[in-house]
Amino acid sequence: MSGGRPLVGVLDYGSGNLHSVCRALDAAGAQVRLSASPIALEGCRGLVVPGVGAFAACMNQLEAGPGVDFVRSWAAAARPLLGICVGHQVLFTSGDEHGRVSAGIGVFTGAVTELASRRLPHMGWNTVERAPGSRLLEGLGQERFYFVHSYGVRTAPPGALTSWVEHDGDRFVAAVERGPVCSTQFHPEKSGRAGARLLGNWLAIAEQA
Repeated sequence: MSGGRPLVGVLDYGSGNLHSVCRALDAAGAQVRLSASPIALEGCRGLVVPGVGAFAACMNQLEAGPGVDFVRSWAAAARPLLGICVGHQVLFTSGDEHGRVSAGIGVFTGAVTELASRRLPHMGWNTVERAPGSRLLEGLGQERFYFVHSYGVRTAPPGALTSWVEHDGDRFVAAVERGPVCSTQFHPEKSGRAGARLLGNWLAIAEQA
């Protein structure tokens, strides 16, 4: 990366492993600003959207403040963005949990649905099938990443590089890249050296954007 530590914002909307995400970004070389305020985050070089739990609950929390419009406009401007776990899922068109469909932010086209795997949640370490030309996963071949979820996306978003993962015979999206707008179903902040390398790759993407 070029000189200095890029300023990266982490959106605090009441969901996600905020402190572990902030620590991992700091270790990867970022200056981190954790805030719920778009005004405070607007001057950041990149934006991270974390998330844990249920799709609908995360969307409700985002909709309770300016989060949805802020993330949507950030991505529409092709500014560096990284969604993590449910923060990845809410970037898609919709989420279907137990027959209840909730609208997502709509950055990527696709539906989040329950995995067909017999063993749920998908929890633990798994290898990712890297998309050809992926900058997010550059230098990462058979390394494993940490997953914990029961829902995912099974179709590749149009106009994006898509990396895949398989669990118990079910194949679904592991990571998405459209320019500097990226997201991962897995938790890079919990994925050891592989996750640290991925965060470093994203910071390099952010600096070049």
